[in-house]
Amino acid sequence: MPSIQSTLGEEEGIAEELAESQRQISIAEFFEKNKHMLGFDSGARGLVTAVKEAVDNALDATEEAGIAPDIYVEIADDGDYYTLIVEDNGPGITKEQVPKVFGKLLYGSRFHAREQSRGQQGIGISAAVLYSQLTSGKPAKITSRTKGSADAEYFELVIDTDENEPEIRTAETTTWERTHGTRIELEMEANMRARSQLVRYIKHTAVVNPHARITFKEPSMEEAQQFERATDELPAETEEIRPHPHGVELGTVLKMLADTDSHSVSGFVQEEFTRVGRKTANSILDNFRDRHFGREAAWKPPQKHDEADIARAVQGAVANKGATATNAFADTVAKQVEARNRVAHHELVEIIAEAADSVGENHDTTFGSTVQDNAVEAAWEQLTADRTSDFYGLVDKATSTRKDDETVHGLAERVARKFEKGGERDRATHEQLETYVADAADATEEYDDATVGDTARENVVMEIWNTMVTVPDDVPKISSLAENRDAASDLLEAMTETDIISPPTNCLSPITADLVKAGLKKEYDADFYASATRDADVHGGDPFIVEAGIAYGGDLPAEGKAEVLRFANRVPLVYQRGACATTDVVKSIGWRNYNLDQPGGSGIPNGPAVIMVHVASTNVPFTSESKDAVANVPNIEDEIELAIREAARELKSYLNKRKSLQKRKKKQNVIASILPQMAEKLADVTGQGQPEYEDALARIMNNVLVEREVEDGKVKLVVENHTSTNESPEITDIVSAEPTNLSNGANAIDMDGEWFIKWTPTVESGDEAVLEYETADDASFDVSVEGIEDAKLTVNQ
Repeated sequence: MPSIQSTLGEEEGIAEELAESQRQISIAEFFEKNKHMLGFDSGARGLVTAVKEAVDNALDATEEAGIAPDIYVEIADDGDYYTLIVEDNGPGITKEQVPKVFGKLLYGSRFHAREQSRGQQGIGISAAVLYSQLTSGKPAKITSRTKGSADAEYFELVIDTDENEPEIRTAETTTWERTHGTRIELEMEANMRARSQLVRYIKHTAVVNPHARITFKEPSMEEAQQFERATDELPAETEEIRPHPHGVELGTVLKMLADTDSHSVSGFVQEEFTRVGRKTANSILDNFRDRHFGREAAWKPPQKHDEADIARAVQGAVANKGATATNAFADTVAKQVEARNRVAHHELVEIIAEAADSVGENHDTTFGSTVQDNAVEAAWEQLTADRTSDFYGLVDKATSTRKDDETVHGLAERVARKFEKGGERDRATHEQLETYVADAADATEEYDDATVGDTARENVVMEIWNTMVTVPDDVPKISSLAENRDAASDLLEAMTETDIISPPTNCLSPITADLVKAGLKKEYDADFYASATRDADVHGGDPFIVEAGIAYGGDLPAEGKAEVLRFANRVPLVYQRGACATTDVVKSIGWRNYNLDQPGGSGIPNGPAVIMVHVASTNVPFTSESKDAVANVPNIEDEIELAIREAARELKSYLNKRKSLQKRKKKQNVIASILPQMAEKLADVTGQGQPEYEDALARIMNNVLVEREVEDGKVKLVVENHTSTNESPEITDIVSAEPTNLSNGANAIDMDGEWFIKWTPTVESGDEAVLEYETADDASFDVSVEGIEDAKLTVNQ
């Protein structure tokens, strides 16, 4: 049966008919039919995504204006539809910009900016507006008041999907109790089946944005839930940067070459990339020359006992310059060559040119270009007369001692022959050199019945390449590179191979390790917290920073798997957990090494733990437009793993210490139960009273002992340190009567009829400290000791 394509030509005018049916579609029309790509694929998920996009916009707006975010989120069930309201205290949006921000997809200010932000494409909030109008047919209601304005601007609008333009239904001035900020109200078909994801999103947003106050209310709540801020410190302001040379792609480099105003490669890399100065640019140019032109082999100069004679060869190449001048010229060249360890062709040209100038001036003779060319040719012939001997030393050094002399000589001779027949002036790229060595090694194995393995071949290539010299040829101009894909590829490789310091981090706003802990402490009641912030790395020319945090114990669920929190640019990633690089890395780590249960040795660990990962970047590589999962980029995965392991090492230390203290406590309890029995037995045997044994427990267990002595209103707290290290416990004595004559610089604070006396003595190992004060005879006491684990503390009061 013939295909449709094969029969199209049988009908006259079919091509014209097909052409007439083709038309351009707008981005809004595209997403109207593909809303699932943006995360609006169901009523439950659509509601979560709409909340996420509105809250992201609110956080970005407030932070950019230097305002501590105060965000209100409400979801109301109106029967047929759900109403979403999100308000912020940001700077507001001007009257002219409101319709475009909310009613036009791909309208934004951050797409081309290389700095961290929650949104970049200008799709998020306008996509929520589009979803709202598609499912309810009702317009979005936006109220915005700019700082200093007497009134607010109120709009009702929808998106014209054919044109991707806002269609304003209502535009008027109104009053609003907020002095500045923005409010959006959307009605949409939705449901609360994803209530847990919604609540989790709000909670996780509070964790990763500890500077924000978020008030949240949904239909099942009688009162709104408030997530207070843990700090007044706003995220660091970011600055736009240029791309970093490491990680940019070839297509990007070609486009940059075509668009740049620079004429030279040196100017291009310095002006278009970050962290490239003149010195780094020169290194890039040298690496480019190595790839584009190849290096020149540099040869050892002939020794005095060698048959080759540079001076005699140069003398023979010079004519009609007089014997004295010719001999001086030849001797100068020979001495300069012999003074060097190795000489490449372009270096020989420089030596002869310098000798021609100096000798010519001294002897009032001109050694012109023809004479110099003849001298170079003659000297080069002598310099390369025995390439095999030169290569023999390099091959012998690069191969193992098990290689016999015949094999080494055969390989060296064949490599030398490749150079002799190869490029002009013994030039070769690294790739050509690898081919030379591979062909020579194959021939050596075939004809000399020898073995030259991959490691030996690689070592020989490295040894020879390291003796070759970068050429001084002028690099092509930018206009030539922009039209030459292979040359541009050489430039890209040169930038990648050049050692360039990491990009500046002022384009990023990481949470910081301290605030990662603060965010976790604010929302999770645990016994232990750890955090880590890595140094910046680069992906695709964009810098990124990975942070990790771990909470453990306390009120966290002891059964089941640990909770994994995923964030990108301070935004929680709610869906597609299984498709995210963060999840993959968490599963791949051997958590048993960190004292967490992990059945099978892989997967999410079990136990009362929360593991959070935050990726901050100028361009986070998401797996889809809905931005629910971080793509599996190797260097990002490496940084995620390193950040998690850094925090996990602290967890391991804590769990090891806790386990040790538990054993110590168990031993202490056993001894504490035995000592009274021993004292009683001893009293029975001796017929005397029971000896005091409380102090003995502290000595036996090497504990810190805090013991009270009271006599005639004088109170002593004796702190004995039986541990092996110096200790500085924080001791607070609570007294029911006013104390006087406090020792050791203590202060007494009256709190509702009780006095709190605080000391922080430093007690050396094996020593004691005496803390004293006076009070009423009938006073009562209660001492509290902080800074020492319970298992290492004995208190007798």
